[in-house]
Amino acid sequence: MAPSNDSFVDMTGIEGKVRKEHICIIFPSKVSSPGLAGLYSNNIKLDAFIDYSGPRLYLQMVASFVLTQSIHTMALKHLGFPMLISQVLAGVILGPMLFHDHNSLITMSESSVEVLGTIGSLGFVFYLFLSGVKMDTSMTRKAGWKAISIGSLTVLVPFVFCLITDVILNGGHRDMIKNKNFFLAMTYSTTSFPVIHSLLNDLKILNSELGRLGLAAALVSDLLSMAILNIGKYFKTYVDKEIDDVLREIGLNVAFVLIVFYVLRPAMNWMVRRTPDGGKIKDVFVYAVIFMLMIIPMVTGMTHLFILVGPFMLGLAVPDGPPLGSALVEKLEPFVSGLLLPFFASACGMRFNVDDIINISPYAKSQSIAAVVTLFVKFFVSLALPLLCKMPTSDSLALALIMTAKGLFEIGSYSILFDVGMISADIFSTNFVIIVLLASVTPLLVNKFYDPSRKYIGYQKRSILHAKVNENLKIMGCIHVPGNVNSMINLLDSSCLTKETPITLDVLHLVKLTGRATPLLITHSKNSKTMPTKSYSENVILAFNQFERDNWGALFVNVFIAISPSNLMYEDVCNLAMKQLTSFIILPFHRRWYIDGSIESEDVSIRNLNRKMLERAPCSVGILVEGRQTTKCSNSNSIEISSSLPSLDKIAVIFLGGKDDREALALAKRMSQDQEVNITVIHLKIENDYAATLVDSEKMIDDETLRFMKQTTYVTYIEHYVNEGTETSDYLKSIVDKFQLIIVGRRYKKEDNRTLGLEQWTEFQEIGVLGDLLASSDFSANFSLLIVQQQLRIYK
Repeated sequence: MAPSNDSFVDMTGIEGKVRKEHICIIFPSKVSSPGLAGLYSNNIKLDAFIDYSGPRLYLQMVASFVLTQSIHTMALKHLGFPMLISQVLAGVILGPMLFHDHNSLITMSESSVEVLGTIGSLGFVFYLFLSGVKMDTSMTRKAGWKAISIGSLTVLVPFVFCLITDVILNGGHRDMIKNKNFFLAMTYSTTSFPVIHSLLNDLKILNSELGRLGLAAALVSDLLSMAILNIGKYFKTYVDKEIDDVLREIGLNVAFVLIVFYVLRPAMNWMVRRTPDGGKIKDVFVYAVIFMLMIIPMVTGMTHLFILVGPFMLGLAVPDGPPLGSALVEKLEPFVSGLLLPFFASACGMRFNVDDIINISPYAKSQSIAAVVTLFVKFFVSLALPLLCKMPTSDSLALALIMTAKGLFEIGSYSILFDVGMISADIFSTNFVIIVLLASVTPLLVNKFYDPSRKYIGYQKRSILHAKVNENLKIMGCIHVPGNVNSMINLLDSSCLTKETPITLDVLHLVKLTGRATPLLITHSKNSKTMPTKSYSENVILAFNQFERDNWGALFVNVFIAISPSNLMYEDVCNLAMKQLTSFIILPFHRRWYIDGSIESEDVSIRNLNRKMLERAPCSVGILVEGRQTTKCSNSNSIEISSSLPSLDKIAVIFLGGKDDREALALAKRMSQDQEVNITVIHLKIENDYAATLVDSEKMIDDETLRFMKQTTYVTYIEHYVNEGTETSDYLKSIVDKFQLIIVGRRYKKEDNRTLGLEQWTEFQEIGVLGDLLASSDFSANFSLLIVQQQLRIYK
């Protein structure tokens, strides 16, 4: 037997009473085992293997991971529950509540839970730090009165009701501060920014109008709660001690804030200045910030602040975005979210014991009632405020659910309060149940009440076909990389830019969100002297401003910059198109080629964006496949616009029939107003087609559209007969080198004899059979390709 040291530790609970806990420490500590071979040679039982903390930790990690994935994959994922629920349920299953046999290999005794909990707590510290890094406090200045009122009132009103409930249930208010009722009431009332961000991101509504409002309100709520908690802490110090202690505590807190924001932040700004524009920050600077994070909890304790405040404030001090903020998020996020936080959630679940709820104390019961009352009041306040602002009822319900959401931050906070003896086990367990229930049902209900794609369904037809030739055509062009700029300008330059046929162009530069939680949509003012980002946005703005000057009076350019996650960029595009009443959106294709046919670049996130836009766009859409690059240029962000750029004056439209092909003809019709542009309409027809002799409404509309194009002076009309897909492919190969731009309709999942046999070779089905054929490497000619889809979603 190893010697042990038994001692009693006094811990003050929430009721202000002292409880004694018996702690047994074994010396020397068993950390690393001699291995299975060593245990066998020394005739040590296998059960003794887990007496060592190292193997026990590995066993816990494996068991927690396997059980979490099993629960989520086999059951909860199909029901729509978030991963957090699977993680905490795995902890509950593996915890001491279910496994009392301390000689079992799978046992998770209280001492072993502490080992896993320590690793998980490190992840929680990193989680708070990254939440601060990604938080944009400038949102509080930019947030409108709606977000500020919702964020503040959904904290203050429930907080007051919770205190009133405490007074009623406990028969007095004298010990409210001393017994920490004040602080518990604030934990029930607050809305956590990290939890709301995670919820909105999981639901893929972070970029939606409701998501932006919820995120701004959560930020206001979080900062207000932090301020109220500090005021309450100072008042408690005054009640328990003297005014000198309050002043000393305030002085230490102010000193901590000054050190973080006036010593550490300037140091991090110096690191950013040492990094070239667009360059990668040095690893030594990243490690220096991580070192600051490792020592900040100790400094936080020395200054009498709650331990969770320090990492969060250090994260706020980090300059957001690239190069430092984004580098920290990219390096730490996978490790923290993928490894440490799941173990922390499971460790919190291991602390839960249903016996604590069965044998609940009167005080804990009153706190449970107060917590439920607070949540109901918070829900109704969150519902009433948007309804007063004339928000739709379904959206108001979704926002109310979002503002009452709870998650990992609350579970972690109560777990730490329980570990340090500030709350009792029954209060932890009852709040644990409330949080798990809320975290389970909130995503399901928000999905039920809020569908952001509904607003993209238009009541009006917004397409090129339904726009008058001589009216201002509203087009949106999306930019990802510098090469997209010249291709976009070439296409628009061939679209008959005159004062009689003007175009309003909304340029949307899409930038991937890194190092911050808040998506941004920035409107560039022509009078602005500063650029909003350190990327090549400035060159994009300058290039299109020059294009506008070259076509003064015929072209009106507005430049926007959207900084958002790649999987949610379609929200920015659709929202802006709705706001600007756009008729046609031009999206770059996700793949670009060199002249020799090799791939220059390919981005799966752009392809996913294009797919979602084709499904949800509120107007017509065109996907622009750029012509092959003549040289293998470097990855430079510079953009040069000159008169030597090749003009697209030889344009062909491949017509098979259908509304997408008619939209392509409508664009060609507008281009044909420019006498310098030669338009060729190639109508592929089926030889001896019996169906062509039948009366069909679609065919009648096609014939009427073609009749106008045949009568246009500067349009060449060609009919060519084919019988199958191979003949279509051979014919197109013979003519593509005569044109600089080819326009085709998407014709998604529409196949007839003219494309028969081609679909099975299609690589990118989202651009249709003909679009994929012309974009393939089989067509070696250097031409640009535009695939057009007419507006899909219209209320009848």
